[in-house]
Amino acid sequence: MIGRLEGEVSALRPGFCILSVGGVGYRVAGTREALASLKVGERAAFWTYLAVREDALDLYGFKTENEQHFFEMLLSVPGIGPKSALAILDLALVETLRSAIASGNASYLTKVSGIGKKTAEKIVVELRDKVGASAEGVERSLSGDEEALEAMRALGYSHAEAREALRKVPTEVVGGSARLREALRILGSRS
Repeated sequence: MIGRLEGEVSALRPGFCILSVGGVGYRVAGTREALASLKVGERAAFWTYLAVREDALDLYGFKTENEQHFFEMLLSVPGIGPKSALAILDLALVETLRSAIASGNASYLTKVSGIGKKTAEKIVVELRDKVGASAEGVERSLSGDEEALEAMRALGYSHAEAREALRKVPTEVVGGSARLREALRILGSRS
């Protein structure tokens, strides 16, 4: 199995990049955050997971070993495949997802396209004991994220824009209004 790759980014496409390693171009699927930080011609490194199917070998890349480990935990849940697990990782930081699962907040996971209420509840039941206890601040930021997300949607931001901005808000910032202010500041600095 391929555990880690390091090489030069040859191409960037929606959902994946081509990473040239030793003269071979590997197609590596990744989260939006991981791919957004890449530039063609620069060096990059990924912790990887190789999904072997009857008709394909798909390589998934992660910025940290922690993300890769969480991805593999998600795959242990019946009915969750690599694409769904990657979409869940796109939802929020690993610590926030761990907190949602540990606190039994299945509704947080239903924000992912293709993850319904039953599947989200199955993820919570299967992984609650495996994810471990989360920090109190992360749990408070989780509820603040839900409030801030709804407010940003009401202001006209897309779900993806709002979610991406909230991912960048430090977990030390707690409460819906504080997280909303910080997310709006992040969005404002992008323009």
